[in-house]
Formats: sequence, C-alpha cells, structure tokens
Amino acid sequence: MFDQTTPDGLPKEFAAFAGGAGNVSAFPSIEPSVPEPQDGKRRRFRTIWISDVHLGTKGCNAEMLIDFLDSTDSETMYLVGDIIDGWRLKKKFYWPAAHNDIVWRILKRSKRGTRIVYIPGNHDEVVRPFCGMNFGDVEIRRAAFHTTADGRRLMVLHGDEFDTVMLTHRWLAFVGDTAYHLMMALNQWVNKARTALGMPYWSLSKAAKHKVKNAVEFISKYEEIVARAAGERGVDGVVCGHIHTAEHRMFAHHGREIEYWNDGDWVEGCNALVEHFDGRMEILHWPDEIAKREIAPPAHDGAADDVRAVA
Repeated sequence: MFDQTTPDGLPKEFAAFAGGAGNVSAFPSIEPSVPEPQDGKRRRFRTIWISDVHLGTKGCNAEMLIDFLDSTDSETMYLVGDIIDGWRLKKKFYWPAAHNDIVWRILKRSKRGTRIVYIPGNHDEVVRPFCGMNFGDVEIRRAAFHTTADGRRLMVLHGDEFDTVMLTHRWLAFVGDTAYHLMMALNQWVNKARTALGMPYWSLSKAAKHKVKNAVEFISKYEEIVARAAGERGVDGVVCGHIHTAEHRMFAHHGREIEYWNDGDWVEGCNALVEHFDGRMEILHWPDEIAKREIAPPAHDGAADDVRAVA
C-alpha cells in the first residue's frame, strides 16, 4: 500500500509511527497468517466504505474486520480515514499478525480489480502529504466524490475537518484519545467475559456515549455541520467517519434534502456502509450479520443475487 522506500515497504515518514527506524525494521512481512477462505462465495456490493479501523491499537477488532473482508467484495472500496493509528504507534509500536492480515487483504482486493481509495484521517495524518498520489493500486486522496448507481453525488471525507475540538483544542483531543483507549481496554475485558458466558459482542464505550448528554449533543451538531458543508458544495450527500457513530440522517439545506452517512468504525460498533448495485445504501453492523449467518439455514446455489463467485 505504501511507497517502497524501506525494506519493509513503508515510507521513511512512517518511522514516526514507531518512534524510530529500529521499530519499523521489525515490521512484519506482508503475508497473511490466516489465509483467505477458498469457498469463492461472498456478498458482493457496488461500493464499500469503512473507516476508523485504528490498526496499531489493541482496541481494533481485527478478527471481526477480517471476517467482513472475507465475506464481502465490491467494485470500489473507500478507506475513510484512521485506518492506521499513528498517534498510538508513536507511543508504542503494536502490530500483531491480524493487523498485517487486514493490510494484505486490502492489497489483495486491489490486485483482484477493486478500486481502492484511501482518504487519511487525523490519526493517520502522516499519509496526508501523499494525497494525490497512487501507491501501487491504492489512490491516496484528501477527499473524493462518489456517484451512486442511481445518480446521487456524494462527498467522501474523514470528517475531522469539522471537529471543533480538533480545530481549536488539539491538545484536548490527545487527552481524550488517551481516556478513550483506557475505556477500550476495559471494553476488551468486558467482552471476554461476555464471550465466556455465551453472550454477543457489546460496546461499552458506544453505550456510554449514548448515555452522556454532551456526547449526544456533540454528535448531533457534528452531523448537522458536515451535512451543511456538503450542501454548500452542491452535492446530494456526504459519507464520513471520525466520530465512531454509524448513522444515516437527512438534513434540509436551502430547499434541498442532503443525505448524511457515517460508516462507523471497527473499534466499537464494527460497522460498514455499503451500496447495492441499484444505488440503495445500507449500514451493516457486522456482529449482527455474524449472528444472522450463524442461525440461518445453509443457502442453496443461486439463492441470493448478491452472492457471486470471486476470481
């Protein structure tokens, strides 16, 4: 995915992620520890958007994302920022095999013909100087515009550009990031206990956000600001990430309806936004999709139009 300027395939600027070249030299080779399934059947979509994966942190739900990547395919995939967490990697280099597997699977998609567009966010802002360039088969863009199958034009960006904390009190964002990762560490223990008890995945931090009035107000205001910005640019809607809250809302702007889509994250909610081949869009909550798959009867050949062989 990156410029081949180091033996491990990372640009020299990525030394900042690990705090020095010594750690980068230990970066694992791009080979999957868990091979892709060979059944050749996946749910196929026209477009997939994912963001806020936060590779390089213990909070990343890597195994669930691997399951998603092994179960879906698309003509286009947008990586809508915070795919790699440079903020945490600067403090401590953490890169397990499962994170390597995610990078490998994304690169494999591009080789299979999927268009991959990577829009860096604030946590992987070290990639932003490369915007406008292509590395391998991955396009690095500051923002993008997507036209759906039914003709709607959508602006695609990470969204930190509209976060007032990031813009005016950057130091506070770093403090909040530390507190957030402490909560995610607690979330891991909670879900280990739930798994042992046969209970499904549950996000502690997501539940907390919906209970705290200030967080709810911030999310609502953020969504309104981003939708207004899309309306001012003359598009029909916007797709973003950043706030780890998957959502679809409609906003009025100068007599027009503007669609707001947030594709969620792979730390708390484990969500992806997808576009079907008729232009219909849908937010997938992957823990729910896994649960439905486990209780569904085996599908016979040709049972679903969106399950197709992948070369």
